[in-house]
Amino acid sequence: MNLAIKIAISAMMLTQALKIPIKFIQTGEWDVKMFFETGGMPSSHSAGVSSLATFIAMKRGVSTIDFALSCIFGLIVMYDAQGVRRQTGELSLAVNDIHEKVERLQDKPDRHEYDQNERRIKERLGHQPEEVVGGALLGMLIGAAGYALSKKK
Repeated sequence: MNLAIKIAISAMMLTQALKIPIKFIQTGEWDVKMFFETGGMPSSHSAGVSSLATFIAMKRGVSTIDFALSCIFGLIVMYDAQGVRRQTGELSLAVNDIHEKVERLQDKPDRHEYDQNERRIKERLGHQPEEVVGGALLGMLIGAAGYALSKKK
């Protein structure tokens, strides 16, 4: 496997792992399932594409087609993460809320069954802009570190 791919995948995995202690700091609860969740701080998608673009820029130069492709690809991924996917997550929140209100209107007692129901639509899909920026900055650091370490071999 080529080094650029290894660095990008490593950036995504490290970023996903960082979500666990960040959630602990925010809530006081360890939740290892965060490693497999989408959304949250920092964005692993942004970290992956920005580490790839940074590594390519440092290895091949910013005037290459490789960097141009990785940069445009990265911008599309980051735009999607904080745009379309975030809107989908907000729509999911609204749909789940409507379902709960319909149950209450039917005079059903609220036993919070819907909260544990697997049919509940997943609400954490996208990112806030600061989560995308955080992931991008972390990815640039990882890409630069990966390049620096590869030069020492």
